[in-house]
Amino acid sequence: MMIREFRRQDINRVLEIEEESFKDPYPVNILIDIYNLGAGFLVAEYDNIIVGYIIFWIRYEDEGHIISIAVDEEHRRKEVGSKLVEAALKIFKRYNIAHIKLEVRKSNRGAIDFYKDNGFVEREVLMEYYEDYEDAVLMDIDLSDKSEITG
Repeated sequence: MMIREFRRQDINRVLEIEEESFKDPYPVNILIDIYNLGAGFLVAEYDNIIVGYIIFWIRYEDEGHIISIAVDEEHRRKEVGSKLVEAALKIFKRYNIAHIKLEVRKSNRGAIDFYKDNGFVEREVLMEYYEDYEDAVLMDIDLSDKSEITG
């Protein structure tokens, strides 16, 4: 498996993974806009097929944000998501961004457990955060004490 930067020609496959993974997926124009704004956008490729992606950005001068991560259903629980998170955290660390946040649906215990396994901590519940009024769990990680993650 290889982690690499997203290319425009990857958009259709990323959109397929987005749509199979989320209740309210980002439309293609939003994904392209996020990319054009300079967000970090990495894909995981296995046998020349994209099997996952992660989108992230520097939100403030000292804070990063993971916008979205998804893995093709066939490749879940095979370390693809963890490798994508690790690659994003290395980039944040390279830019001296130590505090990384993300939001996840409160009902998505699998994702919450995945983030915990990758060092994130639950911080608070954001009431009615999503369009359908579902709550979100705000999670974060402090990279300043994670010497094993190197840029």
